[in-house]
Amino acid sequence: MKPTSVKSALAATVVAVAAASAPAHAGKTLDAIKARGQVVCGVHTALAGFSAADAQGNWSGIDVDVCRAIAAAVLGDGTKVKWVPLVAQQRFTALQSGEIDVLSRNTTWTLTRDASLGLEFTGVTYYDGQGFMVPVSAKITSAKQLKGATVCVQSGTTTEKNLTDFSRANGLNIKPVVFEKIEAAENAYFTGRCVAYTTDASGLASTRNQVAKNPADHVILPELISKEPLGPAVRRGDDEWFTIVKWVLFGLIEAEEYGVTQANVAKMQAESQDPVVMRLTGKSEDMGKLLGLDKNWLVNAIKAVGNYGEMFERNVGPKTPLNLPRGLNNLWNKGGIMYAPPVR
Repeated sequence: MKPTSVKSALAATVVAVAAASAPAHAGKTLDAIKARGQVVCGVHTALAGFSAADAQGNWSGIDVDVCRAIAAAVLGDGTKVKWVPLVAQQRFTALQSGEIDVLSRNTTWTLTRDASLGLEFTGVTYYDGQGFMVPVSAKITSAKQLKGATVCVQSGTTTEKNLTDFSRANGLNIKPVVFEKIEAAENAYFTGRCVAYTTDASGLASTRNQVAKNPADHVILPELISKEPLGPAVRRGDDEWFTIVKWVLFGLIEAEEYGVTQANVAKMQAESQDPVVMRLTGKSEDMGKLLGLDKNWLVNAIKAVGNYGEMFERNVGPKTPLNLPRGLNNLWNKGGIMYAPPVR
């Protein structure tokens, strides 16, 4: 290689390294959020454990916590969120139109949604699967016993299509009874209009524990007939915002893996000598600069909602009415498949 070529190569390398370490441009979505002082978050109208409001209008759930974590990371305050309750048919239009900044509404990541709706999924907050709930009195022990049965289902969901596929594949001739709103589907099931009710297994647990007059009168059948990776989505076209939302989720998962909690994050930031913890807390390296955020972006998010494990346990875990096991949603090194790329 000629000397001039060597110099050119070295110069290109220096430029590339400098570009890689430069602060990120904020992006139009983050600029808008900072200007209004709020993250606008699309959530479910009422799904206990994921997103639901109490009588005083206080929202809670895993999907709600995701939005609070994002607000804390970008604005320094997890309360700076505007909640927009959406039924299934509204959710994608609300995101496409700019009505919301992020959709965090128990939404399944599929190829069609990812490739054709003008949105991008940022990760998985809950690995789920579609199931069926039936009255104990029906003495049904398997979904394959639902031949010719009426099944209540919400329209505009992957659930509706999965039900049709499952019925056809197994020759069951199931008769879907379709409703636009989840509340109508639940009411129809509990009043006996349908033999069974189908949705994600987590949703069945929520409905049984929050809506049924006596939860013990209903059983969730053991089969799961689909894969339902649920996670937040953002509008396509703003790579900076997509990256921020994605890494807030990854950061909460990584925080659990390294034992950083809502209660100890300040102490860990001040005292830990673990290289990973020092990066997570902004003590040794400013990861926030690469996202266009403050160096305490992840510390603020953890202070607001805790790590991923704390979010799970508080909202849907064994000590809650939903009583859901960690299962697949445990960390990759504890028997689950929750796995975050390294924050480094």
